[in-house]
Amino acid sequence: MSPAMLVDKAGMLVPLFAALSAFLAILVVAWPYLAKDQLSSRMAGVASERERIRLRERARLNRRDRPATLRTEPRRLYQEIVDRFNLARLAEDEELGRLLRMAGYRGRGPVVTFLAARLIAPVALLAISALYVFVILQLDHPLLVKLGIVFGVSGMGYYAPLLFVKNRITKRQNAVRRAWPDALDLLLICVESGMGIESAFRKVSEEIGSQSVELAEELSLTTAELSYLQDRRKAYENLGERTGLDGVRGVVTSLIQAEKYGTPLGQSLRVLAQENRDMRMAEAEKKAAALPPKLTVPMIIFFLPVLFAVIMTPAVIQIAGLK
Repeated sequence: MSPAMLVDKAGMLVPLFAALSAFLAILVVAWPYLAKDQLSSRMAGVASERERIRLRERARLNRRDRPATLRTEPRRLYQEIVDRFNLARLAEDEELGRLLRMAGYRGRGPVVTFLAARLIAPVALLAISALYVFVILQLDHPLLVKLGIVFGVSGMGYYAPLLFVKNRITKRQNAVRRAWPDALDLLLICVESGMGIESAFRKVSEEIGSQSVELAEELSLTTAELSYLQDRRKAYENLGERTGLDGVRGVVTSLIQAEKYGTPLGQSLRVLAQENRDMRMAEAEKKAAALPPKLTVPMIIFFLPVLFAVIMTPAVIQIAGLK
């Protein structure tokens, strides 16, 4: 190919690239006017989806037999038992209500259930123990001994509901005690960031739920009480009464003093958080120190015989072989 022809072809490419550049420039400038508006359609889709979810949730709530609440209504059978045996006055016992609240049971329903269980459990255990002693075992003991066993087991049924409630209180207090220092740290961060105490309690209850559902529930109740109780001090005192923990009562005292005298709350929360963290560590160290004495009996019973067998078996085999 001659140089002249190359020059002619190069001259044809220059206008072609120029035209292509001009077309692309025009396309870039006109693209916002030519492209379809995706934002408005996507926002419309999001709005319709939100409305659909709202209608679905409202329909689901309307289908429920009763609204979500921490209080439970008594069952009809239990209520009839309490009314028939005239136990309504016992349902008003403040000490019983306090124990049930500490165990996480609120409202009249748990009180009625507890009183009915104290009547049903002895009768049920009386029937079961009598069937077991007189029919299944057929003990060769005197009749008075058999009756003593039956009535003893029946008497245990009267205290069984109370033991169950106290066990629930212990488990609930342990769960709250383990998560309380972390909750104080979160509460300190919220207070020092400028949040009000109600907003801080609400935020901490949302964050601490993954660690302790019991503590999240108590903080949520305190937030609700701070909103509707006339005396905010009563809301703090209720928190300490429901948990029954000295660490919580110390924080409650600081909150009451801050409400009454306007003292800064941040430094008090920081000190209390450190104290509760030290208490949690001391409790863990106490449990670790109590572990060796508890392992002594299992080691004597289960480990030492096996160890003696492993050590002495080869010697016994050698002696038997020499003989």
